Formats: sequence, C-alpha cells, structure tokens
Amino acid sequence: MGPGAGPDAGADPDAGTDPGADANTDPDPDPGPGADARTAPDSPAAGSGWRRLDPRSLLVTAELLLGAAFGAGVPVGAGLAAHLDFRAAVAWTLAGCALLVVGGLAVDVLRLRHTRYRVGAERVELRTGVLFTTRRSLPRDRIRSVDLTAHPLLRLLGLVKVRIGAGDQAAGGESALQLSPVRRAEGESLRRTLLRRAPAAGDSAGPALAAVAPGWVRYAPLSFLTPLLALTGWGAVMQVSQWFGAEETVVDWVRDTFSPLPALWTVLSLGSILLASGFVGALGLWTEMWWNYRLEREPDGTLRVRRGLLTTRSISLEEARLRGVDLVEPLGVRLAGAARVEAVATGLSRRDSEENDLSTLLPAAPRAVADAVTARVLRAPVALTRPELTPHPRAAFARRLRWSLGAALVPVAVLLGLAAALSVRGLAYAGAAVAAVLLPAGALLARDAYRSLGHGLAGPYLVVRSGTLRRSTVALRRDGVVGWTVRQSVFQRRVGLVTLRATTAAGAQAYAAYDVGESAGLRFAEEAVPELLTPFLAVPEATPGPAAADPADPAAVPSVRAGGDAR
Repeated sequence: MGPGAGPDAGADPDAGTDPGADANTDPDPDPGPGADARTAPDSPAAGSGWRRLDPRSLLVTAELLLGAAFGAGVPVGAGLAAHLDFRAAVAWTLAGCALLVVGGLAVDVLRLRHTRYRVGAERVELRTGVLFTTRRSLPRDRIRSVDLTAHPLLRLLGLVKVRIGAGDQAAGGESALQLSPVRRAEGESLRRTLLRRAPAAGDSAGPALAAVAPGWVRYAPLSFLTPLLALTGWGAVMQVSQWFGAEETVVDWVRDTFSPLPALWTVLSLGSILLASGFVGALGLWTEMWWNYRLEREPDGTLRVRRGLLTTRSISLEEARLRGVDLVEPLGVRLAGAARVEAVATGLSRRDSEENDLSTLLPAAPRAVADAVTARVLRAPVALTRPELTPHPRAAFARRLRWSLGAALVPVAVLLGLAAALSVRGLAYAGAAVAAVLLPAGALLARDAYRSLGHGLAGPYLVVRSGTLRRSTVALRRDGVVGWTVRQSVFQRRVGLVTLRATTAAGAQAYAAYDVGESAGLRFAEEAVPELLTPFLAVPEATPGPAAADPADPAAVPSVRAGGDAR
C-alpha cells in the first residue's frame, strides 16, 4: 500500500466482506511500506497512515514485571534458602527475576513493534502479531462504545487503554479492538471522533445526572461480597505464612490467644474479626471502584460514566442502544432503603457486564436517588420503577412457600437422620435448633418473594419485578421486545399460572414475569406488544345466545396453543 492511499484504499481484501469485525491472519509479518510510516497526523480522523502504540508502555511493563519478580522472588528465595547456601539461593533467585524481567520486556518490545492501528473514513483497523499478522477492522458506523481505562502506572505517565466496541454479543471479546496504551489526549480524541462527537473545550456535557455522595459508602458492606472478602483475606494470610514456613506459628498463636475463652465466645470472636476484615475490604473496594463517580449525558445524548480512585474508567453508552433500566436491590441493600441502577442495552455481553461493570449506571444509593436517576436516564417525567404493579395470584405464594420450607427442611432431615442412625442426642438438638431458625426465615422469605412479584405497563415501557435475595425491577421498552416465551409446568397448569418471558436483544436477553395468572398474563403480553402473540392464541368460539360472553369467564379468555413461543 502506498503512503498516498485513501483512508480505506489498499486495506486487506477481507476487510470489506464482513459487515462486522474482520479478522485475517497472514503469515507475512511485513506490514508494507505504507503501513510502516512512523509519523501520523495528530487528529485520529485525519490519517491514512498507520499509528504506533505509545512506547512508554515499556516503562509500565518494566514496573509490573519488577513487582511480579519481587512478589515471586521472596517466597522462592526463602524456600531455596532452606535447602541451599544463602548466597546460592540469592543468586538463583536474582537470576530468575532477571530472566523474567528481560524476557517480559523483549515480548513487549516485539508487541509494540508489530502493532499498528489506523482510523479511516469508514473503518478502524488494527494489525498485530509477530510470526503471524492478524488484521482486524470495525466499520465506524457500527462502533457503539469507546471506553478509556487507566490504572495508576498508566495515569502516572498520562496514558490510557482504549477499548473500541461494536455493540456485538460476540464471545471472547472478538467484536472489540483494544489499544493499550495511547496518550490520554489521543484516547479522548478517538472517543469523540469515533462516537461522532464534535470536539469541545473541557466538559460541555452539562449538569450531571448523578454524582457520588460520601454517604453512599455505607451501603458497601451490605452485600454478600463482605464475607467472601473476609474469607479471601484469611486465605491470603495463611498462604503468605505458608510461603515463609510460619503457618504453624500462626495457627498456634490463634489457638493460644482464644483457648482461654469458651467455645461459643471463640467462634463469635473469630467471626467478628473475619466480618470486620470483610467490612474494611468492602469499603476499600467500593472506594476504588466508585471514587469521583459521575454520570453525564453528553450533547449527542450519549451516557458517560466516569469513576475510579486508582484505576480510572470512562464508559460510554449510546442512548440509541438503551432499551430500559434494571433497578437492582440485594436484600441487605434493600433493607437499608437503597438500590443500584443498571442499563438494559444492546451490545453489552453478560461477561463484560459482570467482569467490568459496564452496565452499572449508579452504585448502591438511596432509593429516592435511584428512582430519580432512572427517570432522568429514560427521559421520563416520573420514575418508571415505582409504578403500581399488578399483584400475582395467591397460588404463586403457595409455590414459594413450598420451595422455601422444603429447602429449610433438607438440613433438618439430614441432622435428624444422622441422630437416629448414630444414636447421638446432640444431633437431634442441633436439628431442632436449625428448624427453629430456618423454617420461620424460609416463611418470611417466601412471603417477601411473593410480595415482590408484579407486572404492569408505564407508557412505552413494560415493567416486571421479582426476587427476594436480589430483587429486580426492570423497565423495558415495549418496542424492544422481539418475542414472548410462555412456559407452564405441570404444577403451574394445575393452579392456572404461567411464566412469561419478554425476549429482547438487550441486557440479559429475556425478562420474566413469574407465576402470573394465565388469562391476566396473556392479556398483559398482548397489550404490551399488540399482535405479537396473537397468532399463537386460541380464542374459543362464541356460543350463540342473547347474553354476551362474560370477560371474567375463563372459557372466554384466550389461551396459548401448543408450542407457545412467539418470536
């Protein structure tokens, strides 16, 4: 390709055959004379030349490798010193660390030398590979997000990692291009250009839809993550002590410290210490993730979330991709009167949403704030997550009560069975104690799960709510529903219940109204998206007579034909 070629002229032949992201592997690593140009225009939209990643990436790699070498070298050196002379152990450890650092830097030099990217008038192209050259490209009209991330080392050097997404649900992230790293100014310029923004001086986004308040940190420990962090911290302590051969010392210290206490107080004390460590860990994790949080709507309507203390993140979401919102209330957070808000949008794979929190628009915040944010995000006059929803039949409560009591009786039955088989009276007492705790708790959870059920319509949105340990209220655009799935088990059929799933291309792909009355559910689906379910309904023929059919009569209500899956 000559240096004077147009933005897309001379690109690899496969680039135009697929409307999505193209990947082409070529055993020839030579990028060609035109692609090897080291100088490129300052504006990413102006260039026909190929651009390099920032070479200061080597400094970041060196620092990370030194940290990894130190972290691995200390326990390895301590282990070698137990079997070798001290000087020999140090020499072998330093040699291994040097090999790790030099080898890692050599790999990164090759990566930087053979990685190029180009922004053309129609496509964004990325070329990588040493032995085999992989060329990938994204059509600019399909780019839906340009996210910027910078951990502390990148921030220190003024660099960012850029992730360019096409809004596809491809596995393995193959629909996204990653540039790691580029200058921050260049990353911002790429974001504005690829999302068709007009360059603006400073922040021209206007007032924020939401900004962090210091008091929100109190909701951080009210999650199931807190005990997991506590156990993780204890595991880390034991692992480090094992590296240095001090595991028995730690165990002996714990035993000597708590042995004078009764067994119950020992358990309570250790549990309190673990929970306190999990509490501190949850506060630290929340601070790292949500420090300086700000949700904005930019002039072209794109939603932008900026957050992070050490690692900063800038996540963009085009409003055209938004199909609704999900108001999530984990049990602990809900008891504290709070909720978080997630976007229901196309182009966000579930893996990306879970691993990178790309769909979270608002962290756990007071419920009034969460409702106000949902209204602002959806441009609605009132919060669509607080409508008067239609309750579900009492038969749905009976089903949940059976489930919860059945689950609570399982450990009770196990303990009582062991007590009978082993003739141990203490196990019988333990079974009775467990039943006294779990059965009332199960009944309360069943009642809460039933009260959480609901469905309804709010203007252009349908709203469904369910869950107790994690209650979810989803407001989904009715024009975003592409199908209905009607499920009815044998037990549901006996009590006249069905489960309706609204299928969509966004978010979790389907959102359900569980255990709704059969006639009410079908009417809800038909009213929410007219004529979508009609071909699958069987309407009984009217019987002749002077009296009109009663709409409340079950015989006059439409039912679903066999195979009720409308797509």
